[in-house]
Amino acid sequence: MNLVIGVDIGTGSTKAVLATTDGTVRVVARRDHVPSLPRPGWVEMDAERDWWGDVAEVLNELTSAHPDDRIEAVCVSGLGPCVVQTDEQLHPRRPAILYGVDTRATVEIDEITAQLGADSILQRCGKDLSSQAIGPKLAWLCREAGEAWRPQDRWFSAHTYVVARLTGEWVLDHHTASQCDPFYDIHTQDWATDWVEQVLPGLALPRLVWPSEQVGVVHAAAAAATGLAEGTPVVAGTVDAWAEAFSVGVRRPGDLMLMYGSTMFFVQVLTAPTSVRGLWTTSGVERSTHTLAAGMATSGTITTWLQDLTGGVPFETLVAEAAAVPAGSEGLVMLPYFSGERTPIYDPLARGVIAGLTLRHGRGHLLRAAYEGIACGVRQIVESFEEAAGRPTRIVAVGGGTQGGLWTQIVSDVSGLVQQVPAETIGASYGDALLAAIGVGLVPPETDWARLDHTIQPDPSTASVYATLFQTYGELYPATRTQVHRLARSAEASGDVADVEHGAVG
Repeated sequence: MNLVIGVDIGTGSTKAVLATTDGTVRVVARRDHVPSLPRPGWVEMDAERDWWGDVAEVLNELTSAHPDDRIEAVCVSGLGPCVVQTDEQLHPRRPAILYGVDTRATVEIDEITAQLGADSILQRCGKDLSSQAIGPKLAWLCREAGEAWRPQDRWFSAHTYVVARLTGEWVLDHHTASQCDPFYDIHTQDWATDWVEQVLPGLALPRLVWPSEQVGVVHAAAAAATGLAEGTPVVAGTVDAWAEAFSVGVRRPGDLMLMYGSTMFFVQVLTAPTSVRGLWTTSGVERSTHTLAAGMATSGTITTWLQDLTGGVPFETLVAEAAAVPAGSEGLVMLPYFSGERTPIYDPLARGVIAGLTLRHGRGHLLRAAYEGIACGVRQIVESFEEAAGRPTRIVAVGGGTQGGLWTQIVSDVSGLVQQVPAETIGASYGDALLAAIGVGLVPPETDWARLDHTIQPDPSTASVYATLFQTYGELYPATRTQVHRLARSAEASGDVADVEHGAVG
């Protein structure tokens, strides 16, 4: 029996699956971890403990479950893009800096943008510089280290650090590299070495590979640590959201993955690269492809907050109460900007707003208003995608938020979108397992393990109510922005620090 392993390092946990080459999952393993927030705007992880340590543990669990079977290949994805700098022995010099939730490099973003030009960066890299970009984070590390800066040090994202610990190889997949702005040219799909030299002279760069490429084999020390056999092939992998999109068959131009989790995340496959302010154009998972991406900052975490706020009432009870509330939440509108917002407003000082409250509104109204507010944000983003690259031809909904049906139905009703829900949405680790099988030739490159379970259609009876709601939603943010910014700055001055939304993706 041919078996492959997929491993995903998330913000809140590491998950792994052992699967056969027809996509049947044999064993699942998981380890939880928590990022640290040492200062306002800093979000870090211990690469040795939380990345390599957790991966070694889940690999040992999977290999112990099938001690007599040969593991044909392993592939790892991870939260990202992140950056950890190491010496030649792969010892981290400091904690790893996470993706866009870590906002420490704001000065460097401004300086690099001024140095290279905002329009030039957008056209060459496919997106504006932001806290999501790796270039400013590396520049911050250079400034922090001062004379001790070592441009020849290796630097990694989460999954590439684990690949290096398994194989000794220093590689970076094209997708993750395309989020290392401004150091990657989205059109040539290669390093922008001239800009690297302008910003960080002498910076060493990893070898570029595609996510399904075999990049090395497990060496003796890694075999002893993980339970894998020495010589087991290792496939490159990529950032977790893109591995999950791959796992559910989002692979053709016009396909869009809509991920329901603690945040909402969007990945659409393109016919050609584009450069649109406010959206992220990246290299894709498959060779020479491109994708368009966007992400909201706070989504499913609002439902957890509301559950805690109402005394820990069972979530099924809350959902039932929300389902009994009419469309439009009887005049209640919520802006879901509880941790600022990424797409489409890119405002770290945005905050949640609940408008229209009366004494007769209850917790069911609040949950429905949260779902409807998130759905309005989804509609704004999909409309931006449509302007940039044409309306998506197929939308696949994934993530824990697809369970139960109310949230996904409200999104379809507000946005007018038809959504397909797969029979299984195991997550990025399942996509990694498929990449592992493809990478070593066990299955053809076009193999797709996704199986459709059901389709969600918009309810036409809610269209007029939600048209009015969407208009109000769009007007509410600019109408309250000045006041909300004032409140946000006041909270920051008093030492308030927002929590990281676990499970968020880069």
